Amino acid sequence: MNNPDASTRGRVLAAIAPAEQLLDATPATEQRLVLAGISTAVLIGGDGPPIVLLHGPGEFALTWLRVIPDLMRNHRVVVPDLPGHGTSLLGDAPLDADRVLAWLGELIEQTCPSPAYLAGHLLGGAIGARFAGVHGDQIRGLVLVDTFGLRHLRPSPMFTLTMINFVAKPTGGSRDRFFRQCFVDMNGLREQLGPLWQPLMTCALEGANSPNQKKALRSLIPQFGWRAIPEEELARIPVPTTLIWGRHDRQTPLAVAQQASTRFGWPLHVIEQAADDPAFEQPEAVLKALSVTLAPTQ
Repeated sequence: MNNPDASTRGRVLAAIAPAEQLLDATPATEQRLVLAGISTAVLIGGDGPPIVLLHGPGEFALTWLRVIPDLMRNHRVVVPDLPGHGTSLLGDAPLDADRVLAWLGELIEQTCPSPAYLAGHLLGGAIGARFAGVHGDQIRGLVLVDTFGLRHLRPSPMFTLTMINFVAKPTGGSRDRFFRQCFVDMNGLREQLGPLWQPLMTCALEGANSPNQKKALRSLIPQFGWRAIPEEELARIPVPTTLIWGRHDRQTPLAVAQQASTRFGWPLHVIEQAADDPAFEQPEAVLKALSVTLAPTQ
């Protein structure tokens, strides 16, 4: 960040709102669609076979920003804010599992001209896996990134403590203490992202304080997060499925992915120097793993 161009960019970014800063740094464009009665913010960009990216709990579409530009070189990339997250709303009906799966089905129908690859992170992975089990005809492949749903969720004690503190009282301090459990090297990430780090952290804190997000998580986590998806349901997934996992995941340890890989024959790509968000910490390694999965379509 010592070169003049980066310094100038930092001053320009600081003059606009955090979400706009992040959008300006992403080549995709934001659209708003009504899906299953839910007003949904969606990033769309690129041409080619479509890939839909679903983020984790308490996140938003732009947490995928480190892999979106590269994926857009060969794919139509579709990245929504999950219901109640980012600037997506909740709608009037209950946010039950059937409605969430209908929401995802309508997203794919409205944005993907052909069956899409579906990649889900954490909560997004569990939603994707449940969707693939019953709507496999709408997708051509599934990528599960440190996903929930492969066993009952049992984070490490320190992860759990800092998460509870952040959820109960979202502040800059409680956020940072929690995020240090989510990343291997948070200081290194801050340096890599430069002027984008603060808007990302600000948006994360705004989300944690959002009544919509809190309400959404009260519905989504019990339905898609805490419990394991039945093995027979996972075994019915009809499309090629790939696992991408951070070696140092403190929510769902690597052993869970290794067991699923053995049980279902799903290829597993282990991302070194990453915890539960490898696409954010190690985007190049994740893109390399994705290139193996997506190679037949390129």
